[in-house]
Amino acid sequence: FWQYGEWVEVVVDDRLPTKDGELLFVHSAEGSEFWSALLEKAYAKINGCYEALSGGATTEGFEDFTGGIAEWYELRKPPPNLFKIIQKALEKGSLLGCSIDITSAADSEAVTYQKLVKGHAYSVTGAEEVESSGSLQKLIRIRNPWGQVEWTGKWNDNCPSWNTVDPEVRANLTERQEDGEFWMSFSDFLRHYSRLEICNLTPDTLTCDSYKKWKLTKMDGNWRRGSTAGGCRNYPNTFWMNPQYLIKLEEEDEDEEDGERGCTFLVGLIQKHRRRQRKMGEDMHTIGFGIYEVPEELTGQTNIHLGKNFFLTTRARERSDTFINLREVLNRFKLPPGEYVLVPSTFEPHKDGDFCIRVFSEKKADYQAVDDEIEANIEEIDANEEDIDDGFRRLFVQLAGEDAEISAFELQTILRRVLAK
Repeated sequence: FWQYGEWVEVVVDDRLPTKDGELLFVHSAEGSEFWSALLEKAYAKINGCYEALSGGATTEGFEDFTGGIAEWYELRKPPPNLFKIIQKALEKGSLLGCSIDITSAADSEAVTYQKLVKGHAYSVTGAEEVESSGSLQKLIRIRNPWGQVEWTGKWNDNCPSWNTVDPEVRANLTERQEDGEFWMSFSDFLRHYSRLEICNLTPDTLTCDSYKKWKLTKMDGNWRRGSTAGGCRNYPNTFWMNPQYLIKLEEEDEDEEDGERGCTFLVGLIQKHRRRQRKMGEDMHTIGFGIYEVPEELTGQTNIHLGKNFFLTTRARERSDTFINLREVLNRFKLPPGEYVLVPSTFEPHKDGDFCIRVFSEKKADYQAVDDEIEANIEEIDANEEDIDDGFRRLFVQLAGEDAEISAFELQTILRRVLAK
């Protein structure tokens, strides 16, 4: 499994929990098939226990099984460039899934009058623009993993709308059979589906050279009470103490989106090992991040930790959509070339935790942790034999013995006796 930047092998035995002769958790309809239950046991082991797997997010599984970085969109409020985002994701070999929300348990796997299944995970396999009756139509290709039950609305396999498309284009895009895969208009896709999830794969996962690949950077850090756990912007006296990471965006994307130029990148902030700590009564912190433009007078410099006054007078250029108690907070951004500082934080100050940050960018970018250099210029004390107290000398010889060396515990004993005087 992928765990915070590295692949971790997990070894388990084949003893699986049962009740009344039935597997308790994941199981196959085939009584002799156990791979899924064994995989789940290994996943439970790396997270601490089976209970730690409850209440997870689909995106966590996406990431732990592929090493990718997962983002999701509510289709009731899609970004204006979502169709382009989908096309680029498919070009990069990303995994895309969509689903229709259910309002009750009775809705699960219910089929609508146009043959869409509620609460069901579909995959998105294509996105094309075709010319139809003199205008461009945006189409999405979707697959039902059942391999059957297909959309019966506009642009389905047998829809007359295909007769308005160039025959060669139509032949390339359609196969008229009940295979679970179908086309629909992008507007119908937004109207009928509730959520889209995209798992962007890392360059090392993609073995095919035809895919365009993301540039990936990973940075590790921590929040520590009293030093780097500053909380969010609501706590101005401590916010500046949070870890800071310098991002240098140098190259714009090759293509414009809706006339907008800039550098596209994804930022994912993951808190580490929180599920494993559920047994100790701990749970997910509420986390988020802000991105600040570096002032012109500080550009080009390194190890400039922005201070309290900067954050009192400067608004974030971008920020995570929300602070939330999930394992990961992720957002997609597009900014002009320049230098920016990323500040990850918990919502409340004084919360201990470890985290990793991953940045996926379309073009190469530079990243580094920034911090104040700490120097200790301590004046060396020049002591000679005559300056040493006779009582202290006797105590040292008594504890040190012939080798004239003492352990840490013996040093504690000496200090306690000297300080007690």
